[in-house]
Amino acid sequence: MKIARLLILLVFLLAGLVIGSLNSQQIVINFGFTGIATTSGIAIIVALFAGVLIGASLLLATLVIPLYAKLRRANKAAVAANTPAAAPGSTYTQPVDGR
Repeated sequence: MKIARLLILLVFLLAGLVIGSLNSQQIVINFGFTGIATTSGIAIIVALFAGVLIGASLLLATLVIPLYAKLRRANKAAVAANTPAAAPGSTYTQPVDGR
């Protein structure tokens, strides 16, 4: 599994190097109050990286965090439901934490 991740990382690194080398035209990105002079390849890679970060943070905020909160509530409810009914000599089962 670690080798597969390394190969995927190397493929994306190679793709970034190809994009950067094929798009070497100078451009100026104007923000109204300032401008940044860069190459179009770097601008493309930075835009893709920013899209990944924004998408991952939206996914984290709208899906992952609420699901973990729901899982914690379910675990607390399971522990509370099992505590009074458990006999003094019975074994305790650890609730599932999603990992």
